[in-house]
Amino acid sequence: MRPAPLLEVMSLKKYFPVGSRFMPGGGMVHAVDDVSFTLNKGETLSIVGESGCGKSTLGRTLLRLTDPTAGQIWFDGWRIDSMARPQLRKLRRHLQVIFQDPFASLSPRMRVRDIIAEPLINFGIMSRRSEIDERVAALLDKVRLPRDAMRRFPHEFSGGQRQRIAIARALAPEPGLIVCDEAVSALDVSVKAQIINLLSDLQKELGLSLLFISHDLAVVEHLTHRVAVMYLGALVEIADRKLLFSKPSHPYTRALLSAVPVPNSQAAAKRIVLKGEIPSPIDPPKGCRFHTRCPYAFDRCRSEAPVLRPRNGPGQLSACHLDVLPA
Repeated sequence: MRPAPLLEVMSLKKYFPVGSRFMPGGGMVHAVDDVSFTLNKGETLSIVGESGCGKSTLGRTLLRLTDPTAGQIWFDGWRIDSMARPQLRKLRRHLQVIFQDPFASLSPRMRVRDIIAEPLINFGIMSRRSEIDERVAALLDKVRLPRDAMRRFPHEFSGGQRQRIAIARALAPEPGLIVCDEAVSALDVSVKAQIINLLSDLQKELGLSLLFISHDLAVVEHLTHRVAVMYLGALVEIADRKLLFSKPSHPYTRALLSAVPVPNSQAAAKRIVLKGEIPSPIDPPKGCRFHTRCPYAFDRCRSEAPVLRPRNGPGQLSACHLDVLPA
């Protein structure tokens, strides 16, 4: 019998009203629209797609940093999409986040010791100063920073070091799930590789589940177990990492992968350039959302929305009416 997933998302929607109370009736932005997936314990699932496709909104909605419009979110057997705030607060220690910009997410007025200790105190995990200091020191060891960093302020560190501090803070309450929202996109290439390796090592050591939100497929390929591809607020493909990178099923996934820089000049010549602009999320196209840019679209694509269904191998799901894409 397969264990229950740590995170289960069912038909999740997040819409934002357009306009204001003085100018109502501007429509709704369909930021996340009918998204469903699961995440197992100890697994990394990456959410990828172009800027503006709803990746970060999805992550924030899962954490209840913004409330969902509809759908269900189950975490470790608890339904959290409708959970009352006092009860949700008790569960928050198990759901942590690492944001894109560590300089913006770390208080410039707090020393590193107090930044990392904050969740320990807020969630009532520890209260004695000596215990907290010992725990903070151990966390600095885990993220490979010197212990004397405790006495310093965030501005005294480089971008990569600040992100290590953010990781230590996320690890402090011993969470089961960490949402990494573009956690390495603001870093230099060499530093990015170090942080990816650190996250991978921590996951193996601590059994963490990671929801890794990124637009960088080259990074995703080295970190993830499975990949979910988003387009205009909806999932168009979910697959095991190896299967997705070797046999992408959806035309949009193919186009994304063709844009990843590769050393082979012949492979680079196979770049797929999508025509047209991304439609507005206020008024997404009827039928398949991708049909306005898809080179293989036909009549059915313009009238009937495809659903995720099995494709090339176990666990690969694709929302496309075509059974086989042209070579």
